[in-house]
Amino acid sequence: MTGSGPATLVFMGTSVLSLRMDGELLERLRHRAEKRGMSVQDYVVRTLIRDDFDERFQAAVEETEKFYGVT
Repeated sequence: MTGSGPATLVFMGTSVLSLRMDGELLERLRHRAEKRGMSVQDYVVRTLIRDDFDERFQAAVEETEKFYGVT
């Protein structure tokens, strides 16, 4: 199959994470998730994925700069 079809996501195994948060934070998360048509769980997971990517990307940039002596 060539690149013309829909993207396929491959998920690794999953685990359960339980969070305790105050009601005000949960309401803000519900509001943000609702605006995006998402569940709170999906919104939180996507936010964590985005933050994790940002951190890994920044680490890669810093490593590259060190390699080339930019910093």
